[in-house]
Amino acid sequence: MQTFLEWTNGNPWLTALLAIGQVLAFMVVLLLSIALLLWLDRKVLAGSMLRKGPNVVGPFGLLQSFADFGKFVLKEIIIPAGANKTVFILAPIISTVTALMAWAVIPVAPGWVAADLNIGVLYLFAVSSLGVYGIIMGGWASNSKYPFLGGLRSAAQMVSYEVSIGFVIVTVLMLSGSMNLTTIVEHQAGGFWNWNAFAFHHFPLVLVMFPMFIIFFVSALAETNRAPFDLPEAESELVAGYQVEYSSTPFLLFYLAEQVAIVLMCALMTVLFLGGWNLPFLSLPDGMSAWLSSFIYFLAFAVKVTFLFFMFAIVRAIVPRYRYDQLMRLGWKVFLPTSLVAVVAVSAYVVFVKNAGGAV
Repeated sequence: MQTFLEWTNGNPWLTALLAIGQVLAFMVVLLLSIALLLWLDRKVLAGSMLRKGPNVVGPFGLLQSFADFGKFVLKEIIIPAGANKTVFILAPIISTVTALMAWAVIPVAPGWVAADLNIGVLYLFAVSSLGVYGIIMGGWASNSKYPFLGGLRSAAQMVSYEVSIGFVIVTVLMLSGSMNLTTIVEHQAGGFWNWNAFAFHHFPLVLVMFPMFIIFFVSALAETNRAPFDLPEAESELVAGYQVEYSSTPFLLFYLAEQVAIVLMCALMTVLFLGGWNLPFLSLPDGMSAWLSSFIYFLAFAVKVTFLFFMFAIVRAIVPRYRYDQLMRLGWKVFLPTSLVAVVAVSAYVVFVKNAGGAV
């Protein structure tokens, strides 16, 4: 991204226009990718039920997501008579905007990041924690008991698992020594044995970091209200949870925010644990052009994100829904103590082994 900005020769108007163009291009690619990943999600779920899934609209049903988009946009927006209309409309917009804002600091290839912040992890914490407000506002503004209960469930669930996610990320930050996501990816270069999920170059920590990767994966399911932790929208109890009263474009925005957050979690796991854009075995030749090498690295990043999204889809297809007490017990009594112990173990390793010269 910085290479593009150098073309402006310091002209502020050109710099602003080019920056806006880059952001829009990134959003278009992201939204198109989410449409295809949604097709993959539906295909995996259909396969688990011995169905064919989307197979009519477009080749192999690839255009089904775009057909659904057109259907939602053309439907009438219905607002309940007793709802707070302003908050009712603002809620899905806030959810979608905060979900998209978090992508600003995700590096998808060397130099391919909208904002390469030194405090990128703190930015992610701040923006992702705002997403719960859209769900709470949507549940409250609907003026109905079912959406309100769904909103309360979502707030408790997201706060509970954000704590575990935070402590897991702290272990990665201590190993990498930086809050910059690009630096964290560069720290994992050299092969899959250097990735934080395995940490073979910090051999004792492989017994700590791989369980942290699993905890992050499960916590991401709960953080994004994904099955088997989709309690805020449990059909058997709450009809459809916080989005019961929504239709047309507002419902589409809520659904889009959920899908963007899921793919964001997959990208974050890729950056923090699976080496980001780094290849697992091969290293690219030095004489390769910067554009071609960046594109290959981007493809490696996309493959890892797609694999993690596929795992999300598999879990949705085969794992039954948890009860709410089981969900809270897993978060507070299992994941939180385990992640706290991991923080202590990694900090002891960094202080007494790594910084003492015992590891490279």
